[in-house]
Amino acid sequence: MLTDFGYILLFIIAAIAFTALMLAIAKFLRPSRPNEEKLSTYESGEDPEGNANIQFNVRFYVVALVFVLFEVELLFLFPWAVVFGNEDLIEQTNGQWGWFAMAEMTVFVGLLSFGLAYAWAKGYLDWVRPKPQIPEVKSPVPANLYQKVNEKYKSR
Repeated sequence: MLTDFGYILLFIIAAIAFTALMLAIAKFLRPSRPNEEKLSTYESGEDPEGNANIQFNVRFYVVALVFVLFEVELLFLFPWAVVFGNEDLIEQTNGQWGWFAMAEMTVFVGLLSFGLAYAWAKGYLDWVRPKPQIPEVKSPVPANLYQKVNEKYKSR
């Protein structure tokens, strides 16, 4: 007889086996016709410009971190809202539980709001498309060879 953990282990093994089987079937059934357009670089819906070895704008990461920060805030707000109205806790603490929970969440949301205001005031949330800075690289390959390759694929 399997324990509860045994069922979980069987479920995980079955999920991995099912995923591997579906990927293998898809590999054999799908058409494989690579062409130049399919093999080209895809950059978030924009046509690639210049060298691919330039640094990304740090605003991508800042916006992603702000998004994750507020998603975590929402994850903390839902269980707090459920426990906040717990009548047993309110009765056991003579009403102090409600004030404590409210003060705790006010401090939490206040700190996150302060962080958002700081990021906004510093201009980290302004979305300005930067001009790419092409790094200078010392290469043994002459620059005119790169230009010929770019011209060859530009016309297509």
